[in-house]
Amino acid sequence: MMQEQIGIPACFSSGEKASDDPAAITRSGQNVFMSIFRTKIREECRLITVTWCKNLLLHGLSVSVEGPEGESQYTCKVELKPWYFWKKQGSKRFLVDGKPVDVFWDLKVARFNGETEPVSDYYVAVVCDDEVVLLLGNLKKEAYRKTRCRPALIDPILISRKEHIFGKRKFITRVKFHDKGSLHEISIECKNRGGSGNEPEPEMEIRVDGHLVIHVKHLQWKFRGNESIQLNKARIEVYWDVHDWLFSPGLRNALFIFKPTLIPIFSTLSSSPSQEGTTPDFCLFLYAWKVE
Repeated sequence: MMQEQIGIPACFSSGEKASDDPAAITRSGQNVFMSIFRTKIREECRLITVTWCKNLLLHGLSVSVEGPEGESQYTCKVELKPWYFWKKQGSKRFLVDGKPVDVFWDLKVARFNGETEPVSDYYVAVVCDDEVVLLLGNLKKEAYRKTRCRPALIDPILISRKEHIFGKRKFITRVKFHDKGSLHEISIECKNRGGSGNEPEPEMEIRVDGHLVIHVKHLQWKFRGNESIQLNKARIEVYWDVHDWLFSPGLRNALFIFKPTLIPIFSTLSSSPSQEGTTPDFCLFLYAWKVE
């Protein structure tokens, strides 16, 4: 494996790749946000994974490019150190099939607002063959000026997002279900209600932007399931598996999947969606780790 490193953070320590391996996540108690994009590098479709991780001590960024065998073989890692003199901007080069690929970042004034990944005032750019094949953040002009490269002819597509978050009872994340959509807040809460014989009965509520969209009672019998929800004329399939929350000892995670199945198409002549729709590639995988 070909790998360039810049101060490996704790979340990627001991030679581990940035992954969603449950054992690695549990050991470090870290929040992990992985975004997987499909784009073209050297005229070949590749997957680029951008991972942000955060625990009590350190903050990290990793950019991985899929190798020819489908594995993330080429990785650049950045440690976001808490003290003032760490290098908050820079670049690193690695080779993909013998061709140089550069990763540029600028996090000098990045705003995190307590989150694992920045919300504004930053950029992370991946460059190959004088093209910016992936650009994240809102400082786009600064990124093109720094890299001295042109935008790629093909826009990258966000195909999936994996998040590992920790909490006691309530779990919150924010996500866009398609490029032209708005940011939505998803909250998941597990509660105990008084049942027959004073035995508490678990139930679950899923809210989007504060609105209750799924309410599962008798969760001990319905620990796996799925429902469709409507969100701004889009249809989202929601799947859940909370078996380990209820029946496995120790620190265990539940899995929630949010998959858009129909997104309305907006006409260029009107702000109203048409009756037709498209099925996007995007899918959100949310791993909620319950801490007692």
